[in-house]
Amino acid sequence: MPEKPLTAASLRGAVDLSALAKPASTRSAPTAGAAGPGIAPSGLVQQVDDSSFGAAVEMSLDVPVILAVYSGARAASKQHVDELAGLVGEYGGRLVLATADIDTAMQIRQALQVQQVPMVLALIKGQPLPLYMGPQPADAVRGVFDQVLQAAQQAGVTGTVPVEGAPAAAEEPEPDEDPLLTQAYDAIEAGDYDAAIAAYDQILAATPDDEGARLGKGQVLLLQRTADLDAAAVREAAAQNPTDVAAQTQVADLDLLGGHVEDAFSRLIDLVRATSGDERTAAREHLIGLFDIIGPTDERVKKARTALMSALY
Repeated sequence: MPEKPLTAASLRGAVDLSALAKPASTRSAPTAGAAGPGIAPSGLVQQVDDSSFGAAVEMSLDVPVILAVYSGARAASKQHVDELAGLVGEYGGRLVLATADIDTAMQIRQALQVQQVPMVLALIKGQPLPLYMGPQPADAVRGVFDQVLQAAQQAGVTGTVPVEGAPAAAEEPEPDEDPLLTQAYDAIEAGDYDAAIAAYDQILAATPDDEGARLGKGQVLLLQRTADLDAAAVREAAAQNPTDVAAQTQVADLDLLGGHVEDAFSRLIDLVRATSGDERTAAREHLIGLFDIIGPTDERVKKARTALMSALY
């Protein structure tokens, strides 16, 4: 059972970077990057290679890392990375930029299966999240970085790095966590999902627009629905009864819990197409509930909503 409720970030797929994340005793610290002279304050830009990449992965446990892969032989890709350094500097230490030249960092190139440069990803808790490929305008990149910070916050990665030359900020006390939220987390860890749901309901009664509480409640409901399922039996029942709403929604729940988000969505969209009346309504409503667990801004949710509309009409 997870220590905290599931989040949209934790349900996303990842590239396996384990081969590059070497033990700390063999790592070399990333060097201050030359991603652009004087563009960003010192400490925010780091040049990494195959031997030092593991340190950037480790840093992402505390602060989100933007990984920009470029080719020194392609000036346009290097120029975009230089521009990213300035944009990262605008975030005051809440983001770090790690840059890698695939002409020399061959292991990184192979691990990420780089096909186009620049290629930009985010590292959050060691997990790479693909962002975009090819040069992008500054305003679009800022929007992407804002989304990275939101995902990092959901994953509990909210650290910062000191920015050399910047005035020391007055230390502010961290806000106390909502006792009802603490109550919900404690209940989840104890396996008391009813108590966790009740705590989230109290939060939502006081602040109906609390998106975090709404997502948290949906995630706990998912954990509750799947807690006692026999995965093998459920999948066998679904295979034998392709239009059985109960069986198909249970498998979709298991898929989502296991991180197979698109499989869960596709299963229920197919079920909507194959059913009618109350059964179709139940399948549609269950799918919408899964959308809420992942979050409305996720591209997979947007794509699945379009497919649902097509299935309905």
